Amino acid sequence: MTQTATTFRRMKDLPSTHLLGTGTPMCAGCGGLEALHQIYDVLGEKTVFVNAAGCMTLLSVYPFTPFRGSWLYTAMASAPAGAQGIRDALDILREKKGLPPEEDLEVVVLTGDGAAYGMGLSATSGAMERDLDFIYICYDNEGYGNTGQQYSGATPHAARTATSKGAHGFAGYKKDLFSIWAAHRPTYVATVIGAEPLDLARKIETARDLEGPRLIIALAPCPTGWDYDPRESVAIGKLAVRTGVWPLKEYRDGRIQHTRVPRERVPVEEYLKKQGRFAHLFEPERDETLLQELQAKVDAYWDSVEVQGG
Repeated sequence: MTQTATTFRRMKDLPSTHLLGTGTPMCAGCGGLEALHQIYDVLGEKTVFVNAAGCMTLLSVYPFTPFRGSWLYTAMASAPAGAQGIRDALDILREKKGLPPEEDLEVVVLTGDGAAYGMGLSATSGAMERDLDFIYICYDNEGYGNTGQQYSGATPHAARTATSKGAHGFAGYKKDLFSIWAAHRPTYVATVIGAEPLDLARKIETARDLEGPRLIIALAPCPTGWDYDPRESVAIGKLAVRTGVWPLKEYRDGRIQHTRVPRERVPVEEYLKKQGRFAHLFEPERDETLLQELQAKVDAYWDSVEVQGG
């Protein structure tokens, strides 16, 4: 994998002011908003966000938005199509000399996991096949958070949601969106989390400087949907990485590389027991079978990484 120099070597190299305005109606402790603040700071003002219906559309209250640059709302399944129209229009303006190159905009799709893993997946696949020059940012709070946290294609096994309330939680398994994108052979795919800002900044910097389809999946701890105190968002985000539940990795030039390998992983249950959506695994009785299954799945993933040398 080609290595590039980075501006972000230490924490003090990160932007010290935010481009995204304050005073939004987002939930306290929103992990998606935490990541978006950092992403926008690195991308800069010359960005147009194509925002599919979801939690982040609450940022904009007509006729205002907190974005310094441009913003467009689309239906949940339509953001990649909207991005295609904007990119085409910008390219036509550049060809006709109506838009100087320095005034061009980065086209960025912004969706939750409901669109990225489900409703918008077909349109996204088509955009990748057309080699659309865009960045796709998914804030993944592992459920349809804007409508009451129903399960989505990103919901982890055994999590309780508004539509999976059984004794063992959600019976399905989280889709591997990273691999689905990588199978299309796009320019770049990466996972990030707001609780690891240096890793996030470096990956956004890499994506910004490339062309073609680029995906950033940001795990978005959600106090409302995951049932925990908002002050715990950063701690839970760090535990997601330390337990190995959320691997930090990137795909480029046909290869996958892990940017953070937790050599001494914390037990998965340390991450689970901080969230009310997994409380049934510990009370009224400990569900040893499910806990062992969840731990084994994470262990198997990292065992395969060691074998592959990734």
